[in-house]
Amino acid sequence: MQRQRPDLPSNDKRWKLVNATMRRNGYAEHALIEALHSVQDAFGFLDEEAMTFVADSLDLPLSKVYGVATFYHLFMLKPQGRHACVVCTGTACYIKGAGGLIDGIRQHFDVAPGETTEDKALSVLTARCVGACGLAPAVVLDGSLVGKLGAEQLIERISREIAE
Repeated sequence: MQRQRPDLPSNDKRWKLVNATMRRNGYAEHALIEALHSVQDAFGFLDEEAMTFVADSLDLPLSKVYGVATFYHLFMLKPQGRHACVVCTGTACYIKGAGGLIDGIRQHFDVAPGETTEDKALSVLTARCVGACGLAPAVVLDGSLVGKLGAEQLIERISREIAE
């Protein structure tokens, strides 16, 4: 017997896109990450309503959906700024100065990791590893990998991105 799928959370057409992603994968558990990406692509972040809808649709506990959403640094649980800066805090990057990059960003932009500036221009995040140890300290700025920058160089680059 076919399990009853939950109703879409609202009439917003973006929910139909999210649901289509899960349907295409047969509402199977392995569709979880793709479904979360679909929500984030459509809405910009994952809120409780979205995670509950995905959990109910895939017949998964909400705790599992939340666990996956919080494990991967690319998933955002609140609205983000127009620009994103992800500082790698893996061992190589930390040794090569990731802490100084974070301190510099905090002082210059008045924003800490996990926060967004008041003007919604910049969100700052950290990641356990971005897989670019040879570029330590590595940063992902608006989806582009940059490395071997000091705090001043990074602040200049972020400032240019924000100004554009």
